[in-house]
Amino acid sequence: MLDRLPQHLKAFSSFFRVGTRSVASAAETYLLGLFASPKSNMLSMSERMLEADHQVLHHMLSDSEWDFDGLVSETSRQVNTLIGGMKAALIIDESAFAKKGEASAGVARQWNGRLGKVENSQVGVFAALAKETAVSLIDASLYLPECWLNDTARLDAVEVPASARVAQSKVELAREMIFGARRHGVRFGHVAFDAVYGSAGWLLRELDDEGITFMGEVRCDQHLFLQDPTPSVPRRTSPMGRPPSLLRTEARAITVSDWLKAQPASAWRRIVLRGGEKGLITIEALSARVWLWDGQEDHARRWHLFMRREIDRPDTVKFALSNAKADTSLHQLASMQAARFWIEHALREAKDCLGMAQYQVRKWNGWHHHMALVMLAMSFLLKEQLAHRVAVKDLTLSDLVFAIDALLPHRAHDPDSVAELIAERHQRRQSARDSAYRKQNAALLNPSAE
Repeated sequence: MLDRLPQHLKAFSSFFRVGTRSVASAAETYLLGLFASPKSNMLSMSERMLEADHQVLHHMLSDSEWDFDGLVSETSRQVNTLIGGMKAALIIDESAFAKKGEASAGVARQWNGRLGKVENSQVGVFAALAKETAVSLIDASLYLPECWLNDTARLDAVEVPASARVAQSKVELAREMIFGARRHGVRFGHVAFDAVYGSAGWLLRELDDEGITFMGEVRCDQHLFLQDPTPSVPRRTSPMGRPPSLLRTEARAITVSDWLKAQPASAWRRIVLRGGEKGLITIEALSARVWLWDGQEDHARRWHLFMRREIDRPDTVKFALSNAKADTSLHQLASMQAARFWIEHALREAKDCLGMAQYQVRKWNGWHHHMALVMLAMSFLLKEQLAHRVAVKDLTLSDLVFAIDALLPHRAHDPDSVAELIAERHQRRQSARDSAYRKQNAALLNPSAE
């Protein structure tokens, strides 16, 4: 397996060249470190791996200006070659990374789904390509909260590029990823996302206009029409004043939760989605054809309303809208909505097995470079998983990481080398303390610089 990794990395070598220098060797070491180190951060890599140097890895990750966009583009193309096609789904989701302090790019008090509360975190928007049980992350973008946008000193400190110093919502970042995947030649049958993105009506309409099939979850207060509202400009009824110019409808809109309340219990249908580790995954679902109108377009759009609930939690219902073909079956709609599981699975595995949340960088480039290398690692593991699927049916990403770690040579630790490592740790801590004191003293001597 390890002998195939250099060949896999060869296609990406040009993206690690900056001028006449290349950081490809350091990137390969870092990649192996993602497989081999329990925490997968640079400190544990340098203490565990033979050729890992903390300073060299930090420069490659945080300071070197290698091509993130090019590497992500090539990663997505390679993943597309493996699992792309009309049976694949492009899935969008966000993930939060808890952080202490205020120095890391984009850090702020914001919702952290893994912790289930608002916490000091960085939040990234991610894209994954999935087909059946195969999945790999193919794009990532760090979200900049509003509190960062007008703080030039803070943006400069973490070297946020000028192109990123504009207000962009998570939905706008998702839109860029969807159309970026298209530009990179990624083939997918539909795009799926949760209510953060599905509740943005403008995104659904733009995808519909571009012929992109979506399955977007929405909130329970989403409004819809049970009949075509046929919007029109009312006739003028008086010679006084300006003539009417705004579109109106006499049809009454209702919320998706109100529509659900009117449905009999017999309307729900049981659907087996797939086999899981604990047996068949079965849900209950129902759907209807409904109309959506934004109050401005000259026509309403007729889409599918899809609802899903778990058999053991019937009071918890997920609502979704889809512009899939009119004759799309309930089972097909259920499978499209269920594809969202795979990006959650991919993010969880990346955090548990590849140190996705264990990075030790504060700069904008450092965050994106770390995520690019995690995605590169995942693409290699996906290739290996598919290559061995016939011989080893239940081969998982964690199995492969375990195998690579077992095959890699690790640094041997005798009492003297352990003492040296501890001394190096102490030296780094003292250096960090000295730097903090210097900054603190400079601020006290020159308060106007704050």
